[in-house]
Order: sequence, then structure tokens, then C-alpha cells
Amino acid sequence: MKRILIVEDEVFLVQVLQDNLASAGYEIDTAQDGETALEKLRVCCPDLMLLDLLIPKIDGFHVLETVRKDTRLKSIPVYIISNLSSDTEIKRALDLGADGYYIKSEHPIKEIVGIVIQRLEKGKIEECREPRTCPGV
Repeated sequence: MKRILIVEDEVFLVQVLQDNLASAGYEIDTAQDGETALEKLRVCCPDLMLLDLLIPKIDGFHVLETVRKDTRLKSIPVYIISNLSSDTEIKRALDLGADGYYIKSEHPIKEIVGIVIQRLEKGKIEECREPRTCPGV
């Protein structure tokens, strides 16, 4: 079963994404801040990550940069879901290696879920260099 890590601090949004993606057959893990996200990534390598940029402790830009610099994690598709909408912020995220950028107010949840499913079903996701087993999840 493919695993998705949702890094988002808005509890309602996490629940809606989790419900939709779990019902589509994916295993979901969540983190409400950047520090927890990085801890989970050290233990488990998801098949895809949805990442907010404005999260507590360590912001999403730093999480993205850390993922892209880590040889074990750099092939994980990362899609940004954020309220940040300036061209500068979007460009920064894409330059850091985001695979897509979706402004929450402009993209319905169903659209984001559809994009995630489409990407995971393409079969083009490179395998993580370590097992995807995630203890305790």
C-alpha cells in the first residue's frame, strides 16, 4: 500500500485529506509541524508528501530543502498546499524542488486528491533507498 505524509497544521484540512486519500486506498501519516515531519521522514520514507509552508517549529521551505538534500529522500514527490500566493513564494518552493504548488483557496480538496492519486498511479515514483516500513504507524 502506498503511503502519503501530510504535513499540515490545520486539523480540519488534515482530516478531510486523510479521509479522502484513505478511502482511495492509501496509508496516511500526518505531522502538524516541520520538526515532527522531519522526525517521521528519518524513520519512514513515504511515496508522496503534501506539505504546507506555514507550519510551526520548522517551516515548510526548510522541510522541503532538507528533503531535497537528503539522498535517501530526494526522490519523494512533494506537493505544496499553502495559502502563500505570491509569485516569489511559489518560485522559491519550485526552485527548492517542489513537484507542484497549490494555493488552498484556489484548489478544492477533490482536485488536490485527484492530483495525488494520478501521480501515485502513474508508477513513475522512484523507490526510496531504504524500506518504507514505518514502525508504530
